Order: sequence, then structure tokens, then C-alpha cells
Amino acid sequence: MEFLFVYIREAHPSDGWPMESNTEAGIDFREPKTLAERRERANECLVALPLRMTCVVDGPENAVDAAYAGWPERLFVIERGGTIAYAGKQGPFGFLPEEVADWLRENVGRPVSAPAPDADPPAPQASSTSPP
Repeated sequence: MEFLFVYIREAHPSDGWPMESNTEAGIDFREPKTLAERRERANECLVALPLRMTCVVDGPENAVDAAYAGWPERLFVIERGGTIAYAGKQGPFGFLPEEVADWLRENVGRPVSAPAPDADPPAPQASSTSPP
């Protein structure tokens, strides 16, 4: 089983739909326009959160976001053949990590846990602009 973090477009960019709470928290970012800018922002997310999973980056064309309606955040379980086995609701209110963890426990039958917190997070990788 592999977990992926897919960086898509910003939820509340300062040049789009800014939020005062983001500005106050020091997470006031413009929407990245190029793949290189998106990779840089994704890397900042990995460091700040800190996420312990592979990160891939949707291209500026937003093909993955469009295919999966991922904005602003969403959880999926996708089988190796590409079949969507579980689709969570869109965040922020439908972003329920415990719900998908329960689903995995019931359907996969293995304990679900995050990688060790002392592991270095992988560097973000550029994805193709086509969904898996």
C-alpha cells in the first residue's frame, strides 16, 4: 500500500481567494503559475506539516484536480488498476482522515499507520498532467 500527497492548486491564494487567518499565520502565498513554482510550494508544505509520504504535483493545467474534483482537499483510495475504491467528500468539511482509515481497516485488513515520524519526507515529484 502506498500513500501519496497530491499537491494541486492553492485553496486560498493571496491573488485569488485570500483568507485573513492565512495571512495572520504567515501562510500567505500567491497561486504558483509554473510546475517549478508548484514543486517549490509543495516542498514547503512537506516541511511545514511535516508530511511523511511521497508527494506528487499536479501541473499548471490542473488535470488531476479536474479529474478528481480535489480542490481544496480530498481523500481517495485508488486501486492499482485505477479504479476508485473510496472517494471522500470535498474538504474542508468532507476531509475526514479517520473515515478513510476506518475504510482501509475494514477493506484492506491491515493496521493503518503513518510512516515513522523521524523519516525524512521524500522530495516532491512532478506528475504527468494526466490523472492516474
